[in-house]
Amino acid sequence: MNLDGETNLKLKQGLDVTSSLQEDFKFRDFRAVIKCEDPNANLYSFVGSMDFGEQKYPLSAQQLLLRDSKLRNTDYVFGAVIFTGHDTKVIQNSTDPPSKRSKIEKKMDKVIYFLFCVLFLIAFLGSILFGFATKGDLDNGLMKRWYLRPDSSTIFFDPKRAAAAAIFHFLTALMLYNFFIPISLYFSIEMVKVLQSIFINQDIHMYYEETDKPALARTSNLNEELGQVDTILSDKTGTLTCNSMEFIKCSVAGVAYGRGVTEVEQAMGKSNGLPIFHEHINGLESKLNEIRDSPDRKEPIKGFNFTDERIMNGNWVNEPYADVIQNFFRLLAICHTAIPEVDEETGKVSYEAESPDEAAFVIAAREVGFKFYKRTQTCLSIYELDPASGNEVERTYKLLNVLEFNSSRKRMSVIVKDEEGRIFLLCKGADSVMFERLAKNGRKFEEKTLEHVREYADAGLRTLVLAFCELDEEEYKEFDDKFSEVKNSVAADQETLIEEVSDKIERNLILLGATAVEDKLQNGVPDCIDKLAQAKIKIWVLTGDKMETAINIGFSCHLLRQGMKQIIIHLEIPEIQALEKAGDKMAIAKASRESVHHQISEAAQLLSASRGTCQTFALIIDGKSLTYALEDNMKNMFLELTSHCASVICCRSSPKQKALVTRLVKSGTGKTTLAIGDGANDVGMLQEADVGIGISGVEGMQAVMSSDIAIAQFRYLERLLLVHGHWCYRRMSSMICYFFYKNITFGFTLFLYEVYASFSGQPAYNDWFLSLYSVFFSSLPVIALGVLDQDVSARYCLKFPILYQEGVQNILFSWRLILSWMLNGFISATMIFFFCTKAILPQAFDEEGRTAGRDMLAVTMYTCVVWVVNLQMALAIRYFTLIQHIFIWGSIAYWYLFLMVYGAMPPNISTNVYKVFIETLAPSPSFWVVTFFVAISTLIPYISCSVIQMWFFPMYHQMVQWIRYERKTNVPE
Repeated sequence: MNLDGETNLKLKQGLDVTSSLQEDFKFRDFRAVIKCEDPNANLYSFVGSMDFGEQKYPLSAQQLLLRDSKLRNTDYVFGAVIFTGHDTKVIQNSTDPPSKRSKIEKKMDKVIYFLFCVLFLIAFLGSILFGFATKGDLDNGLMKRWYLRPDSSTIFFDPKRAAAAAIFHFLTALMLYNFFIPISLYFSIEMVKVLQSIFINQDIHMYYEETDKPALARTSNLNEELGQVDTILSDKTGTLTCNSMEFIKCSVAGVAYGRGVTEVEQAMGKSNGLPIFHEHINGLESKLNEIRDSPDRKEPIKGFNFTDERIMNGNWVNEPYADVIQNFFRLLAICHTAIPEVDEETGKVSYEAESPDEAAFVIAAREVGFKFYKRTQTCLSIYELDPASGNEVERTYKLLNVLEFNSSRKRMSVIVKDEEGRIFLLCKGADSVMFERLAKNGRKFEEKTLEHVREYADAGLRTLVLAFCELDEEEYKEFDDKFSEVKNSVAADQETLIEEVSDKIERNLILLGATAVEDKLQNGVPDCIDKLAQAKIKIWVLTGDKMETAINIGFSCHLLRQGMKQIIIHLEIPEIQALEKAGDKMAIAKASRESVHHQISEAAQLLSASRGTCQTFALIIDGKSLTYALEDNMKNMFLELTSHCASVICCRSSPKQKALVTRLVKSGTGKTTLAIGDGANDVGMLQEADVGIGISGVEGMQAVMSSDIAIAQFRYLERLLLVHGHWCYRRMSSMICYFFYKNITFGFTLFLYEVYASFSGQPAYNDWFLSLYSVFFSSLPVIALGVLDQDVSARYCLKFPILYQEGVQNILFSWRLILSWMLNGFISATMIFFFCTKAILPQAFDEEGRTAGRDMLAVTMYTCVVWVVNLQMALAIRYFTLIQHIFIWGSIAYWYLFLMVYGAMPPNISTNVYKVFIETLAPSPSFWVVTFFVAISTLIPYISCSVIQMWFFPMYHQMVQWIRYERKTNVPE
C-alpha cells in the first residue's frame, strides 16, 4: 500500500463470516449493514461494524483497503465502497505543503523595496528640480529652454503651471528610471535554481548504486538555503543507521546468548583503548575467520548475525532451561504479523513484515529451528524441533486475537490456542512497560534479564522483553466478550477503550527473556559527522531509543567524543519514582517540572563557569524531561542551554516532540535549520524545518514525499551541504548582487543624462536599446554565473569545511556587500557618463571636423555600459568555462552585430540609430579609444578595493584560493 508512502507489506483480511463468499452468485442473497466512523485523515485506524444475519461483527483497519493498495498473495477481492471523493483518506490527507522560501529570497525582497524607495526618491528630487527650472523658464516673455520646444506642449513645460508640470514629470521619471528595479531577476533566479537542481540530481557522488537511487531535489526553492544551515536535527534509526536489523544477542532464562561484537562496542573499545577488549575482538575475529574458511560455512543471512553453539543446530535442548528457550523462540515465531512467502522451486521461506525488527525475529526463530511457514485467516503453522523425539514436527496454532503495537502501548500481544486446546497470551514489548506486568511467580529471571538489557543498551542494541501467560477458558471468554463489544462500538474513543481492555489481560506474565537486535551505522556516518562538526554545524539527534543506547550510538558515530562533558537531564530520580508509585499525577507533574527547571539552571551555571576554556559540552535529555523543557515558561532557558552545546541528543522523543523541538530551534535562533529523517514519524520534523531532507531507506517513501530534497544515505549530506550548498549560496548571492550592479549602472546613466538635459524627460537611449539591455546584452553571463561558477573546487570544499561558515554567517549577502555593489554601480555609471560626455562632446569627432550629436553620445555610452558590465562579470567569475566565455564575449559581440543590423534598417524603423555606427562611429578612432579608456578606467575602483580586501581582510574562500595557488607554484604553506 503506497498511500502512506511505506512499501512494506501489510496484513489485510476479510471477516471470517464472509470468507466463504468467493463466487459472484453467492452475493445474490447477501444482505449486510455497515456502520462506521465519519470520514477522517487517520490512515492507521478504522472504527466500524457490520450487521450480518443476527450478529454484529467489528471492522478495523485490517478490513479496510485504501486507495492504490497493491494486492499480494490473493487473486481478487469482493468489497463494499465505504468512502468516495472528498471523503477518501487520500483527499483527507491532502494538505497544502508548507510554503518555504530561502532567507536570501526574503532578503532580496527587502532590497527590491529599498530600490523602489531609491527610485521614488530620485524621481521626486528630479521632479522638484524640474518644477523650479520650469517656473523660472520665462524671461522677458522668452523661453530660456527654447530648444525643448515648450510651445508644442500644453502642461509639461508651462511656467504658469509648474506644479502640475512637476507631477507629470514625476510619473514620467518613474517609467524612465524603472531599470533600477531588476524585474528580470526573478525569472533568471528561477531558471538558475532549476539548473542547479539538475546538477544536484546528476551528481554521481550522491548516487547509491545498491538501491539505484540518486539524489532528488524535489523543490528548487531552497538550493541556496543548503549553504546556510546552522543546525541539523536528525533521526537515528534508518537515518544514521541502516534500519536493517540483525538479531545478534538474546537473554533467555537469565542466561546471555550470542557472541557477536557490535559496532558500538568496537568504537567504545577503540576510543577507550582497552587492551582486554581488543584481545576479545581479535579472538572473535580469529573464530569468525575459522568459520569463514570452513567448508560447511553457510551464506550470510540478512537479519541474522547470531552465533552461539549452545543454541544453534538444536543444541538448545541440552541447556538447563530448555523449556524456557523453547517458549522464547516459539513466541518469536508466533507473535507477529509477518507474512511467509514460500519459494515453490527451492522450498525456502522468506518473510514480508511491517518492520525490519519483526522480520529479524521471525528469521531468528527459523534459524534456531522454529520455522513459521503458513498463515491463514485464523491459523499460524510452524515447524519446530520436538525435544523428546528430536524430530521436526508441525504445529498449528489458532489465532484468536491480535493486540496490535502502537507508540503508547509499546508492546504487541497475540492470543492463540494450541492443538491441545490450551490458550496462551504471548507478549513482546519495551522493558519500560513489560517488567511492571510480570506476575510474582514470573520474575524468576528478572534481575539477570534487566542486567542484560542494560548491557545490550550500552552496546547500542535495540531490546525487547518477551513474556507469556496461560489463560483459562473463563478468563479468555470474559476478555473476548468485552473486546468484541468495544470493537463493535462505533465511537471516537474506541482506540482508548481497546487499550484499556487489552491492558487488563496483559497482566501476570511470566518472563522468558529479552532480544537484542543491532541496527548498524550506515557507511561513512562518523566521517560525515566529523566534517559537519568541522564546518561548525550543530547536530542534534532526536530518537525514540533509550538513553544508554542513544549515548553509545552517539560515541560510535562521533557525535559524542572523548573529553566532551555530558550534561544529562532526566527524571529517573528517587523523588519522582516515589510519586509515580503513589499515582498522584498533579504532584508528579509539579515535581517533574521543578526538577527539569533545576537541572537546566544548574547546567547553565556550569556552562557559564567554563566559558573561556576549551571544554566542549553535549546535552542529553529524555522524552519526559523534554515535555516540560518545551513548555512556554522554560523553552527559552532550554534553547539558551543547547545553543552553547556542541551536540544535543533527545531520547525517547515522540514524533510531535521532534516537530516541536525543530520549531523551537528555528524560531528561537533565527538561523537555518535542516531536519533529516526516513520514516513517517519524521514528517512533522521535516515540514517544520527550513530544509527537510528525506532518506529513501527501508521504512518506505513517506519522509521522501514530505521532504524538499531526497538522498539515499546520510553520508551524502556532507557533499550536499559542503559542496552544493556552498556553491549554490555563493552563486545566488553573487548573481543577485551583480544584477543590482548592472541595473544601477544602466539606470543611473539615464538619470545623469536627465540632469544634463534639464530633466526634460527625454531618454538617453533608443527605445530598443532600453528594451533589450536586460534581455540580450547582460542576461546570459549572469545566468552562467549562477549555474557554473565555483570559488573553489569540490575537493577543496570538502578539505576545508570551514568555508561553509561563509553561508552560515551570510558574509556574501550581507547588507554591507549588497550596498557596496550598488555603490559600485553608481560609481561606474557616473564615470561612464562624465568620461563619455567630456571626451566626445567638446571637440571634433571625426576628420571632417563634425562634432558628436546626442545619438552618437547615446551609442557610445551604451557601448561603454555593455563593455563595463560584462568585464565586471569576467572579474567576478572564479571558474571560467567555455560557456561563460561564449556568453560574456558573445554578449558584447552581439551588441555590435545588433547595432549594425538595426542601424542598416530604413529610418522609419531604426529612427535615430540609422547608420550611426557604420557611417559615423566605426570609422572614428576616438570612438574606439573612448570605449577602451572608459571600460578600463571604470573597473579600477573595483579592482583596487578587491586587492585591498584580499590582502588585508581575506574571506575564507580567498584564503583557500591562496593555498591552492601556493601549492601550484610549489611554495610551502
